[in-house]
Amino acid sequence: MQLMAKETERKNAVTFKGNPLTLLGEEVKTGMRAPEFEVLANDLTPVKLANYANKIKVISVVPSLDTPICDAQTRKFNEAAAGFSTDTVVLTISMDLPFAQARWCGAAGIKNVVTLSDHKSASFGLGYGTLISELRLLSRAIFIVDKDNVVRYAEYVPEVASHPDYDRAIEALKKIK
Repeated sequence: MQLMAKETERKNAVTFKGNPLTLLGEEVKTGMRAPEFEVLANDLTPVKLANYANKIKVISVVPSLDTPICDAQTRKFNEAAAGFSTDTVVLTISMDLPFAQARWCGAAGIKNVVTLSDHKSASFGLGYGTLISELRLLSRAIFIVDKDNVVRYAEYVPEVASHPDYDRAIEALKKIK
């Protein structure tokens, strides 16, 4: 991973169990154009934001699927996605290896969420300002990106060990068409 310039470090941006952490990358805000990224699918093929052209994208960002809150967050969006329109895709992005993501999805019965791995280059984490410098994990966040790749909702969860505001995210999604 290339070193980031000081101006892209956001010290004390989040905490993990009360301990302050530094996020790398600029904060993405509502109304901005969604940054492009390249991550890996479970079969190791590269995936970009452009792969989901003409779709509304719900991007659920988690540190690791093998933790209780990340597990619950992904299951919550899997359940909710069953009721989303066909022009909506739910992406869960973590630093987990693609093999671990595939195993977890199979064991958890996840069918409505696409899991993607940022482990190779941290392209997503750096582009969306969710890469935790101290841990090389992604901070918990939710982004909703419309069909024109404009960010319509952005939530950086201040305490990594806390749940995001699911209801607020789903309400924001309902307003996009």
